[in-house]
Amino acid sequence: MTTRRSFSDKFKATVALEALRGDKTAQEIAAKHKIHPTQVTTWKRQAIDGLTGVFSDKAKKVEDNEAQVKELHAKIGKLAVENDFLFTRAEAMSPSERKAMINADRTDLSLTKQCKLLKISRSSLYYAPVGVNAETLKLMNEIDRVFMKYPFFGSRQIAAYLPRNGFHAGRHRVRRLMGVMGLQAIYKGPNTSKKHPQHPIYPYLLRKLPITRPNQVWCSDITYIPVRRGFLYLVAIMDWATRKVLAWRLSNTLDASFCVEALKEAIAEYGKPEIMNTDQGSQFTGTAWITTLTDAKIKISMDGRGRYLDNIFIERLWRSLKQEAVYLHELQDGFQAKRVIDEWLEFYNAERPHTALDKRTPDDAYFDPIQMNQAA
Repeated sequence: MTTRRSFSDKFKATVALEALRGDKTAQEIAAKHKIHPTQVTTWKRQAIDGLTGVFSDKAKKVEDNEAQVKELHAKIGKLAVENDFLFTRAEAMSPSERKAMINADRTDLSLTKQCKLLKISRSSLYYAPVGVNAETLKLMNEIDRVFMKYPFFGSRQIAAYLPRNGFHAGRHRVRRLMGVMGLQAIYKGPNTSKKHPQHPIYPYLLRKLPITRPNQVWCSDITYIPVRRGFLYLVAIMDWATRKVLAWRLSNTLDASFCVEALKEAIAEYGKPEIMNTDQGSQFTGTAWITTLTDAKIKISMDGRGRYLDNIFIERLWRSLKQEAVYLHELQDGFQAKRVIDEWLEFYNAERPHTALDKRTPDDAYFDPIQMNQAA
């Protein structure tokens, strides 16, 4: 039987810091340290969550009360320990996140009991999953190219199209990889949204709404950026009426933090919009994103399921970015990806004319608005 690996706090901190730097993909970091990419994502998120405690007196209070807490646990007994274990809302987490919560060093709660409480199989603890190999990355990059050319293709059509360029994959494999990459065909269909089951969903507010001025409506979305040894995720905040990209962030993990950072930067530099529109992805329905919007008194709008036109402008941005910049370079790492994306977005905002803006640039339309055609 394979022995489950145990990692020290120092090792986890090293991996988390490497992930926070953002120059390497989660796959590269995982391969370097011989761990799974899921662990990189989990430890990075835990590091971000724990940073707030560094600058508060909570850590000191916890240390002062440590003896009291130990004594209290001893009196309350096993049931209280189990309730404390479940307090982290494990039921709302994905199977990989729940698996990362298992602590083999606990003496008060057996591995079998932890697995039962977290609703995962005990045998899964000893399974060592294989990371994304070079051939799979090539396939993912080809799927991304096909999707950018034919965004109305679903997994079945992409699987049928791939042999034209020498790639072969079944429909189910293509569908799984599209899920990893965050790709969704733009056609009407039932149950296509990837929303979090416990996050609230807000109504779509843009239907029949004339959008004619800057900062009336912003929109945001996430896309997949291929690099040599893995992939990154890019989020952008766009002004709907003028098509100007207000802020963007690149991340090696698909969590909400880099989306919130981009949103806060856009608000700090350009003020706030009346409405923010996104899809129903978990990054945009989570507490951090929603709280940032509600604190700024911004109305929240979310695309309806199967409504492929609800966020079409930022989808067009992704297609242009990839065809005019990303696919023209063999991106080596996060540093090069940031440079290429930054240069192209500066060109897009300041120099690239738009037919929908009467051949003006997004910067011209945003900073010197005139009567614009209805963009909704």
